[in-house]
Amino acid sequence: MEDAAVERQEIHKEFVPQGKTVNAEFYKEVLRRLHKAVNLAQRWRLHHDNAPAHTAFLVTSYLTRIGVEVLPQPPYSPGMSPPDFFLFPKVKRCLRGHSFGDISNIQRAVTKALTGITPTDYSGAYEAWKTRWQRCVDAQGEFFEEYKRFVQIGSINLFF
Repeated sequence: MEDAAVERQEIHKEFVPQGKTVNAEFYKEVLRRLHKAVNLAQRWRLHHDNAPAHTAFLVTSYLTRIGVEVLPQPPYSPGMSPPDFFLFPKVKRCLRGHSFGDISNIQRAVTKALTGITPTDYSGAYEAWKTRWQRCVDAQGEFFEEYKRFVQIGSINLFF
């Protein structure tokens, strides 16, 4: 099916208010609004990174209560979460080299970049995500990006 033939619908998008910190309370409310916006007849899964707001008890207990399965984020595996390897770089490419003047112009440009992502792009990201998971399994949970070994000594992270 061609991308142009697929009806695309924005499910949920919101911007963090200027000066607001993304903490557990804020993230839980975003997830609540997202949950309300999605088709509740369908079971859905969530994969996000290990940011403190994502792993806080307030958030994990909320997701458990509403029946959302959270896929684990392997430690020391940057680039496993689709926003990190697909969505953010794609949006950044659209914004690079432009001057926006104010927040509303940035928000319009980000919205335009997001709406320009095709179903084929999302399918490709899903396939890449599955490949990354397999690489992580193959590396037995070690730093998988280049099959490097990770060692933490005190507060120092060493990759070799």
